[in-house]
Amino acid sequence: MAGSIRDLSRYRYEKSVEQIKVAETLIQNEMYSVSLNRSYYAIFHAMRAVNALDDFDSGKHSGVIAHFNQYHVKTGEFGKNTSRIIRNAADLREQADYEDFYVADAQEAKDILDKAKTFIMDVEAYLKQHGVI
Repeated sequence: MAGSIRDLSRYRYEKSVEQIKVAETLIQNEMYSVSLNRSYYAIFHAMRAVNALDDFDSGKHSGVIAHFNQYHVKTGEFGKNTSRIIRNAADLREQADYEDFYVADAQEAKDILDKAKTFIMDVEAYLKQHGVI
């Protein structure tokens, strides 16, 4: 059974919060590369939660990011540093997932996790303003 756009947005937001918890657990278990992946996906699902309110989705990460940046960062709804957080998390995730011999360290994983948490808090505030949560 399909839900409303707000239901979809809430579901995606909840998924992002879950990914933050997973990233924290992975750091505690010294699995830093996988934690980078989960921190990125927390950000990704949070972007999709916001984009859902525009009735937009994309099968490509680049499409999700481009829409979010164009309609939510450039408009000032989210700070300009948000784009840097997204880009940095995406770059590190790609390195951790695809580069041979890439070794993530604890500080790198913790930094991205902290930035992801900040991003999720900003998305939470946005979704509250729009009656989603």
